[in-house]
Amino acid sequence: MSGDAGDIDKLRKALAAEHAVLFAYGLLGARTSGTLRSRMSAAYEAHRSRRDQLRALITARGGRPVEPDASYALPFFPSNATLAANLAVHLEGGVTAAYLELAAATEEPLRRHAALAMQEAVARSYSFRPAQPAAFPGMPAKATPAASPAASPGASAVQDGE
Repeated sequence: MSGDAGDIDKLRKALAAEHAVLFAYGLLGARTSGTLRSRMSAAYEAHRSRRDQLRALITARGGRPVEPDASYALPFFPSNATLAANLAVHLEGGVTAAYLELAAATEEPLRRHAALAMQEAVARSYSFRPAQPAAFPGMPAKATPAASPAASPGASAVQDGE
């Protein structure tokens, strides 16, 4: 099967992003412990699965998958658990951007693959944040209730003791 060259290029970009994320999660898994390490390991395994899927999709379309670099530069070095979680959020955002480009593929199955991968990455991103987002992100904050309006003239107010 021969695929659209543009789609294969988009798949390669997503694969390159997965390679970079796997490198970083490998480092994070080695530098964390406890529950955070378990979550980092689960993220690593999820990205490894996505990497393997992308390699198969590229090969099935007659393309050649990109290989991982020996090392990747990190935007910052995580020296504690909070920074490790912040880096995980950053990583998931980066891979989401790569899949966003793949969402413009000509083939519908590739668009579906990209949409599901983005959903997973965004959900993982929020799982690493210390506080959960608002129920409806992007909506304005709930306004504080205004003071009760003054009684209009002529309206009878009920008072204590009546």
